[in-house]
Amino acid sequence: MNNFQKENEMTLNEAYKDAQVAIANLKSLVRTVLELAPSDGLKNSEIGRSLGIYSGHVEHEGHISRTLLAMLEADGVAIQDPVTKKWQLRDNGIIDR
Repeated sequence: MNNFQKENEMTLNEAYKDAQVAIANLKSLVRTVLELAPSDGLKNSEIGRSLGIYSGHVEHEGHISRTLLAMLEADGVAIQDPVTKKWQLRDNGIIDR
């Protein structure tokens, strides 16, 4: 591997790390919004708009916040009520307030 490749690899590694930190920060912010939400939860649009991440390309509104909510759901942190479509923190039996 030549120096140019090493420099670009380090840049890509740093970019990847920064992207992962950014995703973690966004997930943490969505969790905070859910923690502060009314007891019946919030809809994706309410969460996304409260953080300024709801808008998107034409006909793709809400994809950023919905993706973050799906990640939190996969992590076992958030759940969505199938009837109301509202999101809440999952009760994992740990008091965190």
